[in-house]
Parts: sequence; C-alpha cells; structure tokens
Amino acid sequence: MQILTTPEDAAAGLADYPFTSHRVPVPSGDGGTLRVHYVDEGPADARPVVFLHGNPSWSYIWRHPIAAVTEAGFRAVALDLVGMGLSDKPTELADYTVARHVAWTGAALFEQLDLRDTILVLHDWGAIIGLRLLAEHPERVAGVVVSNTGFPERDPDEPLPETIEASGPFADFQRMARKAPRWEPWTLLPMVMATPISDEVTAGYRAPYPDASLTIGSRAFTQLLPTRPNNPMLPDNFRAWKVLEKFDRPFLTLFSDKDMVAPNGWKPLVARVPGAKGQPHQILEGGGHFLQEDIPEAYSAALVSWLRGSGF
Repeated sequence: MQILTTPEDAAAGLADYPFTSHRVPVPSGDGGTLRVHYVDEGPADARPVVFLHGNPSWSYIWRHPIAAVTEAGFRAVALDLVGMGLSDKPTELADYTVARHVAWTGAALFEQLDLRDTILVLHDWGAIIGLRLLAEHPERVAGVVVSNTGFPERDPDEPLPETIEASGPFADFQRMARKAPRWEPWTLLPMVMATPISDEVTAGYRAPYPDASLTIGSRAFTQLLPTRPNNPMLPDNFRAWKVLEKFDRPFLTLFSDKDMVAPNGWKPLVARVPGAKGQPHQILEGGGHFLQEDIPEAYSAALVSWLRGSGF
C-alpha cells in the first residue's frame, strides 16, 4: 500500500479552525502504518464527545459543535477519516473498504487514545463507520447522536440475484465519480447544502487537498455506496444491527428537513434501537445534508441540550 500525506501546515491559515493538530499511528491493514489526524479540545479528564464526519468533509465540519461542547465542559475529539482531511491517504481506490475504515478508526479511538464512556456524534459515512464501531465496542459507548445517514443491510442468508448491476439514486453519481478525470470534493458542497457557501468556508474544505492526488479518499467513498446487493458492507451492517437492537443507552437522531441524501434514515434507527425510545429526536428546520454548515447554532444547541439533559 502506497501512502500520500497532506502537508502538516495545510490547515494553518484557517482562521475558523484554531485547533491543535495531533496524529496517531494505526495499522494500515497490509503490514504498514497510517497516521490518523485528530483534534482534541477541552478538559482532558472530561467526558469525551467523538465527532466522525462523512464525505466530502473532514474535521473542519465540526468546528462549531467543537466550540459548543467544550464550552459546555466536555472533551471534544474530532478525527479525519483515513483518506480525508489531514490524515494519511492510501493511493488506490481498492485500498479503501468500509471494514478497513472501521478498523482504522477504531484503532485510533479505542487503542491509541483508549477512549471510554464515549459519546459518538456521527454524520453521513461517519455514522455508518461509527455504528459499526458501536457494534464492535458497545462497552466503550455511553451515548450516540446520529445525523443525516442511513444504515442499510442485507441478510447474508438471502440469495443474491442472478444479475448484479448498480441501481438506485446513487448509481449514476457513482459512475460519474469513478470516471471523472479530476475529483474536487469541495465542489459537491453546494449541491447538498440549503444555504449558500462562502468562499472562506469552501477554502476550509479545500485546504487539505493542495494536490489533486490527495482527493483519492473522497473518490473512494463514492465507490463504497451500496448500489449493488453484493456490497460487503451490507451483510456486515446486518450483523451490526443485531447489537444495535440491544443497545439501550441514550441514542438520539438529529436530522434536517432539507436533506435530500438520507431524509428517512432516522426511521429504522428510532424504531429498532432500544436507547432511542423516549429521546427528543428532532428534524431541524433549514438544514440540508450538511446541517453543521447550514444551521450550526441550532445543531450545536440541540446537541449540547441533549448532552446536559442526558446527565452526561
């Protein structure tokens, strides 16, 4: 596995990302090592709130919630998924799988940082990875907040169709992303946001990618979308659901009313996760898929209110 690295000072000029960078090594999965970048703000001995982003974002998306939860007295840990942000980037699409993302992220959070009694705050792909981590390490998780995602599954005992072709609303997007001669993930933001994005914020999302080769991790996520029934993520998620259906600690969904990516993803989570019963689930007004950007104050306030109300 060949690995690219983003210059360590790539985010140094971002005025709204005033956080100290940290990196930890994790096994790459083929005998090597990758470095995972993260920020760690607030009191070191406080309850850890872990933020996991999706695609096409990085820990920059959490800058407003990080400020809110640390002001409320919590510890905020936001990492960049491998291939994204300031974390290391394997160079081939085939290097990236959901199972590897789960392993890389789990090694960073639970082995290197040894986080316990953790609150997981999850969005988009970060939710799929985070819910898989919960299924593997339920004893490490005290509570969960999920936003704008789904958690699709397939029973591995059910036979696959004779003909397997990509289908569904994301199939065309997946083909476009695979064939595009140049992949610039920050250009996707206006398509999934409900409010205009400023040049300054666009620059923040673009900062970790001074070279086009560094966007490989974002392009790889598009190829992991479950557009085919033989996607290996689906039976893995099926097994994870068995744990989620027994998880009785506080589990909140904070979705937004203008999200077109996963508008109904909250429904099975609320219906099937015991810890979701009686929680103050919300569909926040005015937010697109990236509700942390569209409505940062409302999202952060709802998060902090729930953290305090849950006795964390």
